[in-house]
Amino acid sequence: MATTEVSPQIVKQLREKTNAGMMDCKRALAESGGDLEKAEALLRTKGIASAGKKASRATKEGIVASYIHLQGKVGVLVEVNCETDFVAKNENFRDFVKDITLHIAAAHPLYVSREEVPAKSVEAERAIYEAQVKGKPANVIDKIVAGKLDKFYSGVCLLEQGFIKNPDQTVKELVSTKIAELGENIVIRRFTRYSVGEPLGNEAAAPSAEAL
Repeated sequence: MATTEVSPQIVKQLREKTNAGMMDCKRALAESGGDLEKAEALLRTKGIASAGKKASRATKEGIVASYIHLQGKVGVLVEVNCETDFVAKNENFRDFVKDITLHIAAAHPLYVSREEVPAKSVEAERAIYEAQVKGKPANVIDKIVAGKLDKFYSGVCLLEQGFIKNPDQTVKELVSTKIAELGENIVIRRFTRYSVGEPLGNEAAAPSAEAL
């Protein structure tokens, strides 16, 4: 099987776009027939896959970061963990954490992941959706309700929201990209978002998927 020849220039372009290693870039370009966009997508896919292998590794280092927006009207405090103090001090990691604080301020998530959403909130949403499609076949109801719940989660859960700087990429995918770049597991552990005058507690603020 013939191997696609790739020029050093296009390898350099791919490295600058992805921060991947030279050999990884060469392999991706060879596999994609020299297509830069396809090679970038391939590296991203492989990065996410490799990130999954690191997901069980302990994260006992990291940083707590804050952000104040709108002249003191909105404030964010977030803890993001990694495996080593070396990465915690890395500029790439710190820029990522800063982006997360900006995202939280703008997108107003209520939870890190869907596992944190209280069961009673999920059941309340489910009951609303089932009532809306009452009378349809059971398999259709299940499919519609599942889709509406996914939309609900994507509105209130940080990891499932579209990243504010790239809405086509979820925050979870962004985390996976950073894991691949930095070579360590990264976990957004917790966050708090304050807005002047808002009701206290997540329950009062949680929107229905119908409003998203």
